[in-house]
Amino acid sequence: MKTEKAVFAGGCFWCMVKPFDSLEGIEEVVSGYTGGDLKNPTYEQVCSNATGHVEAVQITFQPEIFSYEKLLDVFWTQIDPTDAGGQFFDRGESYQTAIFYNSEEQRVAAEKSKQELDNSGRFNKAVTTPILEAKPFYLAETHHQDYYKKNPGHYNRYSVGSGRTAFIEKNWGGQA
Repeated sequence: MKTEKAVFAGGCFWCMVKPFDSLEGIEEVVSGYTGGDLKNPTYEQVCSNATGHVEAVQITFQPEIFSYEKLLDVFWTQIDPTDAGGQFFDRGESYQTAIFYNSEEQRVAAEKSKQELDNSGRFNKAVTTPILEAKPFYLAETHHQDYYKKNPGHYNRYSVGSGRTAFIEKNWGGQA
């Protein structure tokens, strides 16, 4: 079956894997870095906010089963799309949100989805998440992959302590 790749930056990549990981039609969700020009960056380099890279997830999916538009819907419910300075507790360039498109169809769908969210009145500020052409995606270190499975206690404390869980519940409730 045909697969495509989607790339989303939503702040800490640990928190962006789980929402997509168990959906039907999703083959793989990996954590990594993209958006900058430094080849094969490390976590420490990216967190220095000097590489242009952001923490992101790359999702391999079957569009006939789970469409790109549905992926966008899931993405928006996991972030604060009005915060250009990072996400929740995590601040700085490496934690900014972004949608990285791999085709003209993805770009058009992302722009439409963003405009619909901005026009919805759900947030009292403008949606600032940029939609950018995909750049090379570099896998994060092994200990960052599937973090929510490997370290569930720490992952859950982080998700709650960062403010992400409360934000999602307040703004999206059962839709997330």
